[in-house]
Amino acid sequence: MQFDDDADLDTSEVKDVRGSRVPGGRATVGGGIVGLLALLLGLFFGVGPEELGLSSGDTTPGARSSSGTQVNQSCRTGSDANTKEDCRAVAVVNSVQDYWSQAFPRRNGTYSPARTVLFTGRVNTACGTATSAVGPFYCPGDRQVYLDLGFFDELRTTFGSSGGPFAQAYVVAHEYGHHVQNLMGTLRKAQNGQRGAGSDAVRVELQADCYAGVWARHATTTPDRATGRPLLARLDDQDIKDGLDAAAAVGDDRIQEKFQGRVTPETWTHGSAQQRGQWFSTGYRTGDMARCDTFAR
Repeated sequence: MQFDDDADLDTSEVKDVRGSRVPGGRATVGGGIVGLLALLLGLFFGVGPEELGLSSGDTTPGARSSSGTQVNQSCRTGSDANTKEDCRAVAVVNSVQDYWSQAFPRRNGTYSPARTVLFTGRVNTACGTATSAVGPFYCPGDRQVYLDLGFFDELRTTFGSSGGPFAQAYVVAHEYGHHVQNLMGTLRKAQNGQRGAGSDAVRVELQADCYAGVWARHATTTPDRATGRPLLARLDDQDIKDGLDAAAAVGDDRIQEKFQGRVTPETWTHGSAQQRGQWFSTGYRTGDMARCDTFAR
């Protein structure tokens, strides 16, 4: 995965609040295995914390960023994105939104950009106060994506993903898939309280996986809005493999097998490892969001 070294990054699409102190009370997640699974099943590729039954953060003082680096100061070009993780996040956000600003279905109006918020520890959102335990998520209330970069270490060390730069890109693209769903009115289908392998909650997540694949198919040919050249210069088979591996690592079945020792499809919220890889592959293979109809019976 390689960005155009000379491309300019648009840091206005990313708000960096890492190190900010966020006041709040204790998280009200159910105790024992139920509470653990509520966090694990929402980990990565989710929507806002209210979907997980989470409220305000914990009593630990807000974490401080270890680097103290702000993206608007250090992330200027594609060269920065090729060497720094937070700058890579900026570049992926730029690329994803370049694509959807051109490909968003006209019958739904024009694409409205969404900002990504980088945070550490916990963060206030229109969906409530969330801790890093929630993982990356999209909040439909304020139309923003929230991302703690530390979770990419968790993806490798806790969930056994191979990692790689495109694993991060896939996560970001999935969350922007939720933004597209929100603009199209699809996201509300995940808010009916249903769970299980055939639930609308799972279908929404799988569609966001498919939308991430659609972006990946077009990423190296989508012109940057400023320069007219693609921001992402190279995406190879290993990158796609890393993305698929990341999706599979956090499939509901793998998480349940790892942390509770058995698979219970009736509680699924995101889909199996096989389903997640299948739908990303469908989007990547076809490059057509119309082929992402996970709600077809």
